[in-house]
Amino acid sequence: MLNNASAINGYAIEGTDGRIGSVNDFLFDDSSWLVRWLVVETGSWLSGRKVLLPAAMLGHIDAKRQEFSVRLTMQEIKDSPDIDTEQPVSRQMERYVYDYYGWSPYWGTGIYVGGFGDMGGMTASPFNDTTRYQDEVSHAQKADGDPHLRSVDAVIGYHIHASDGEIGHVEDFLLQEADWSIHFLVVDTKNWWPAKKVLISPKLVRKINWAAEMVKLSVSRQRVKDSPEYSHGTRVDRAFERAFHNYYTADQPPAL
Repeated sequence: MLNNASAINGYAIEGTDGRIGSVNDFLFDDSSWLVRWLVVETGSWLSGRKVLLPAAMLGHIDAKRQEFSVRLTMQEIKDSPDIDTEQPVSRQMERYVYDYYGWSPYWGTGIYVGGFGDMGGMTASPFNDTTRYQDEVSHAQKADGDPHLRSVDAVIGYHIHASDGEIGHVEDFLLQEADWSIHFLVVDTKNWWPAKKVLISPKLVRKINWAAEMVKLSVSRQRVKDSPEYSHGTRVDRAFERAFHNYYTADQPPAL
């Protein structure tokens, strides 16, 4: 099932013994287009502290209750490593979080089984030496961030450039709940084509210029203009995705 990132941003995170907080942002890998982390705002019970949770740790989305479930206690969250979410997240910091919960990181050789299903016999094993752990995290925060880890919230608003000119800006992302992959960028073209929105597959992204806040595509403006129109009421199912794929692969002229 595909979900608008903007729709689930703000959903509650329910632990095994109470509410942990709410979703504040998503961090995705721009090389694989997979959401790796959720930034969770813990609210007043931890004085507004933010924590990172691997996306694969979460249970299924409960749209009716607007929440996720996670097999963690409030105490485990409280004792988790302090991470400055306003700074780039380094690979070392990611490793510290995975080590704290006793799970294998996504870049490792171990198989991580997350979500609400079988945990593969793995259980959380909080780091006992809190002082030493926090010292290591503090040191890690001085390291360079992972160059491929990006904030969904930050990318919303980026300009979209086709091969022959600008066509609009990023308005939202469509995420696949099963594996937390980004299937589409939602593009608002109102400054070029009034009242039209389109979807762009990450496969059409040729380059992202982070300094200029610009996403460059490998297709022309006309190709995007003639693509299937999207609205918030559009059912983006397998049939839609198949038609979308067929449109962009059938008799496609070479990019300029």
